[in-house]
Amino acid sequence: MAELTTTGCVICPRKCGVERKQGKLGYCRAPCNAVVYSYMAHRGEEPPISGKRGSGTIFFSYCNMKCVYCQNYIFSQLDKGGAVSAEKLASIMLELQELGCHNINLVSPTHFVPQIVTALLIARDGGLTVPIVYNTNGYERVETLKTLAGIVDIYLPDMRYSDNAMAAKYSAAPDYVGYNRRAVKEMYEQVGNMVADDAGVAKKGLIVRLLALPHNISGTVETMKFIRKEISQDAYLSIMSQYYPTFKAAGYKELSAGIESGEYKNIVDAAKELGLNNGWIQEMPPEPDDSFLGTRIIKPRI
Repeated sequence: MAELTTTGCVICPRKCGVERKQGKLGYCRAPCNAVVYSYMAHRGEEPPISGKRGSGTIFFSYCNMKCVYCQNYIFSQLDKGGAVSAEKLASIMLELQELGCHNINLVSPTHFVPQIVTALLIARDGGLTVPIVYNTNGYERVETLKTLAGIVDIYLPDMRYSDNAMAAKYSAAPDYVGYNRRAVKEMYEQVGNMVADDAGVAKKGLIVRLLALPHNISGTVETMKFIRKEISQDAYLSIMSQYYPTFKAAGYKELSAGIESGEYKNIVDAAKELGLNNGWIQEMPPEPDDSFLGTRIIKPRI
């Protein structure tokens, strides 16, 4: 299991080394117990994640990044939420399964991996059988991910940047690209490309989220080249145009407006040219070429 012991927390790339069991707080500010902001049957995720009955989504508070444009800043940066025991977290998972959710979708789980694993073991003893989705910003240590092999069924990581300078400026993560790429390779080695059932609901595999930021800040095309070369030409991508200025973004001129339709279309066209034909895009005016990726609309994440 990932390290959260009296020797200090080294779960994520920050490797703060603080003794969270003794009440010390590291970069992410997370305490020893898991903290949950909300949970729900979420119908706004990618189609194979939400299905018809929704994804059993649990939003965890705190974050190991500081994105100036964070859409979830209320709980990721302002720390709203309530601490839960492993038993309570397990009961939430079972409640979501009882609601008919297709999976348990763990949003921003990295800094609570040991607590989540403990809760999952309790929930499985209590009858939890649906797939587990690890929904992450992608700033991960391979060592932590290896502890999740055979536990996580579906990895849903962001690949937010292809340039560490951009990651440092906008997310305070100057080593993001290397950690992110190694992490996604490990995820792929564990679960492979996405596999869905006859109803189109994901059962296992990797789906990579690519949030297109204005003015090529995200370097999405370079990231797709990496995916094509180092992961799989058959990888499933979710190319998102949903960026909008929020949190501290107004303080950055280059982030003060959404991505332009022409820039987004260039990204979609590049994916097509690279032969990355599996996945989903989001509509925006003018609508990108509807021959690519099925043009499924994905509602913004909350």
